[in-house]
Amino acid sequence: MASDPVELHIVSDSTGETAARLVTALEAQFPEQPFVEIRHPRVETVDDLWLAVRRMRGRRAVVVYTLVQPELREAMRALCRRARVHYCDLLGHPIDAVARVSGTAARMTPGARPSLNENYFRRMEAIEFAVKYDDGVGARGLHEADIVLVGVSRTSKTPLSMYLGYLGYKTANVPVVKGIEPPRELFDVDPARIVGLTIDAERLADIRQARARNMGGGGRYAELLEIYDELDEATALQRRLGCPVIDVSDLSIEETAQRIIRLVEQRKVDVA
Repeated sequence: MASDPVELHIVSDSTGETAARLVTALEAQFPEQPFVEIRHPRVETVDDLWLAVRRMRGRRAVVVYTLVQPELREAMRALCRRARVHYCDLLGHPIDAVARVSGTAARMTPGARPSLNENYFRRMEAIEFAVKYDDGVGARGLHEADIVLVGVSRTSKTPLSMYLGYLGYKTANVPVVKGIEPPRELFDVDPARIVGLTIDAERLADIRQARARNMGGGGRYAELLEIYDELDEATALQRRLGCPVIDVSDLSIEETAQRIIRLVEQRKVDVA
């Protein structure tokens, strides 16, 4: 029997997206516990904070807040303690720690965004690369890729390429299609940069059948026996390439991407 919901209040002097990402990760650690998310964006005064805390008082609630101004952070701590509300200050301690180590004062600007530095332009270039070399297009560009993904259709190659691009990795992907030989350029790529993707056959059948229904089609694309043959062909190719393989059946895009990055970075070290 599920317990009563826990309220997760997100308080921010901006949009609250930073705290919302933490709350999403937090909820994943308590899969049996129901939650209710309540946002309090654009708080600018102590009165705004008091209105938010008053709404939590006496309830099963935890507040996660991102407040830049020191006086608002101090007021929030005092209000939460007075109301006996559990709280988590996401920015306060990190800002103080970085300021102490760097010897530089923080700007204390709510909603401040990073400047358009080298990392930003590297990410934009990597995203453009992922679009250009998606789904086996432009095989001659494979040698420029930081990462090359190889797998059958619907193993998340495209969203993974875009997400890895956002993280700054130039990523190309090559589909494995039954009866069609992959581009010869793939075999010239450094194996340390290639990662294979696989998926449970029944899970893949469900995904493809849902896609076929949405597109008003069906046929062999979604048939389980055909899928087993495709996965066998992909496995054979991945063995020829000598690349590690990740099963994406139960992984999010973010989890898969982190595993890919670890594999590629570790193989770079091993080769060096």
